[in-house]
Amino acid sequence: MASPSFKPRNYKVNVFSSFHRPDVRKTLLSHMREQFKRTGITMFDDQEIERSAIIAPSLIEAIRESRISIVILSKKYASSSWCLDELVEILECKKAGQTVMTIFYGVHPSDIRKQTGEFGNTFNETCAHKTDQERQKWSKALNDVGNIAGEDFLKWDNEAIMIKKIARDVSDKLNATPSRDFDGMVGLKAHLRDMQSLLHLDYKDGAMIVGICGPAGIGKTTSARALYSRLSCSFQLTCFMDNLRGSYHSGLDEYGLKLCLQEQLLSKILNQNDIRISRLGVKKERLRDHKVLIILDDVNNIKQLEALANETTWFGPGSKIIVTTENKDLLQQHGINNTYHVGFPSRKEALEILCRYALKQSYPHDHSFEVLAKRIIELCGNLPLGLRVVGSSLRGKKEYEWEDVINRLETIIDRDLEDVLRVGYESLDENEQSLFLHIAVFFKYQDGDLVKTMFSDSYLDAKRGLKILVNRSLIKISKYGERIQMHRLLRQVGQKAIHKQEPWKRQILMDGDEICDVLELAKGTRVVSGISFDTSGTNEVIVSERAFKRMPNLRFLKVYKSRYDENDVMHKPGEMEFPRRLRLLHWEEYPSKSPPLTFHPEYLVEMNMKHSKLEYLWQGTQVTHVSCSWILVLNLGLCGHTIL
Repeated sequence: MASPSFKPRNYKVNVFSSFHRPDVRKTLLSHMREQFKRTGITMFDDQEIERSAIIAPSLIEAIRESRISIVILSKKYASSSWCLDELVEILECKKAGQTVMTIFYGVHPSDIRKQTGEFGNTFNETCAHKTDQERQKWSKALNDVGNIAGEDFLKWDNEAIMIKKIARDVSDKLNATPSRDFDGMVGLKAHLRDMQSLLHLDYKDGAMIVGICGPAGIGKTTSARALYSRLSCSFQLTCFMDNLRGSYHSGLDEYGLKLCLQEQLLSKILNQNDIRISRLGVKKERLRDHKVLIILDDVNNIKQLEALANETTWFGPGSKIIVTTENKDLLQQHGINNTYHVGFPSRKEALEILCRYALKQSYPHDHSFEVLAKRIIELCGNLPLGLRVVGSSLRGKKEYEWEDVINRLETIIDRDLEDVLRVGYESLDENEQSLFLHIAVFFKYQDGDLVKTMFSDSYLDAKRGLKILVNRSLIKISKYGERIQMHRLLRQVGQKAIHKQEPWKRQILMDGDEICDVLELAKGTRVVSGISFDTSGTNEVIVSERAFKRMPNLRFLKVYKSRYDENDVMHKPGEMEFPRRLRLLHWEEYPSKSPPLTFHPEYLVEMNMKHSKLEYLWQGTQVTHVSCSWILVLNLGLCGHTIL
């Protein structure tokens, strides 16, 4: 049993329920589970735990890792020493701050407290062969739990209504203990307070669409994520649609693009992989009866809103749709009048942001650093993203190094934000700079483990590099899914840094004209490790047989279209060879029915050939270097083709 000094671990589920199986499992509990599922409340399931004389360690752990415990007190609850031990553990967790709720299912609270009536008789039978110490311990626990006000089933005429109220009460209590992921973020509390006021959460009659706007790097996405974390438990279905910027450029027509966006949203919100729909009305039919919370992050095209949130009638009563964008006009065009503008932090808040990242404290205790910090704030224009990146680059640095950064910031023409952010990039060592550039071009929103695998046999230590980039605030790695996130402005910093490199030193090729020359004239070099080729606007691409011969270190090849062109043509010889150590092969609309005859996928980690003419990948047996740390990811996107 736990001691009063016990401290709960990180929460894994919302609710743990303590109950006597025969009394409630097929009745009250099954209905509660269903209602909780519809309301987005996770509940511990003990189906596979074998019951025995003593409480299982896995159950003790489950109790400690739940935010709320619900004790369902039925007539036979005290017949189980297992239940009584669970109750003791739950009340120990209550002392440490866990919320405990009660349901009196066919028994009077006074009978629980005093162990009288039929409940008392059952309790006495259980204690007949137990020690006095156990009886006293259980008796005290029953007295304590009987004093916790809860729902009395005997006072309700309708069990379904009672269960709905319980679910609502649980949601309210969960909302009162929000995630601590965003603790310490300067100014966030005020933003959340004002946003929640704008959302009118008590309004239940219809759905509501609101906007969050402000300049790049101001904290719109962070605010939206914190709001999502705080509110999601109050909704039946939830979805955070990130990476929407640029999602409206593809080789599809407008109707097809809207279908694609709706499929993505339904797949996320219903937690089902790769949902496919044949018409646009399906989304409304699936969601109109549900109370949903949807965040549409970084919207930059009115068509995205038309596809995902054209009308409030698409969603059930009480639903909230939150749109973040830099373009306030876009919100007005869509008729979204409820808008929250994320403003710049005050000078005091800006100083705290910088100091938290540079000094790991809220304020510089040294006067000389205070003067330098205030100068940096002026040069960064109070922009949170700039303050985080510059501050992180200064962590652990001496006063003269701060002065060097200020000198660089002062020489930037008009102090353009991208150039301010470039200071963080320039503070990296050569290897970390290379990793940063590859992420900016090839691996945004990718799984961190996948990226480590991409570089597993290279000179780059990707594991160490990712940690450094996180510490410098140049990337984030999400808790769930371990996805790498790099701000759009930082990706632009990386792409501009590539363009400024001397052509013969470039590891990554991005310029369309330069790539055309390299592929046609076989002008590549051993330095080249990646090619990202947007063929949009390129009328004709000629690929020579020896296109990749002089690029033996090419690992990442991406050929794609950011917009649809009907007239472009690609000539590719059948004798062309891919480099043997290719890790990423992403070639949209690949023009041949098969890869080159010499195609060897031994080192491939990801292969994406959507909308291609491929009919088979290879003939005969091929060996891939698959290990337990990664898998070969295939996305062929073929329609009607056979893969042999």
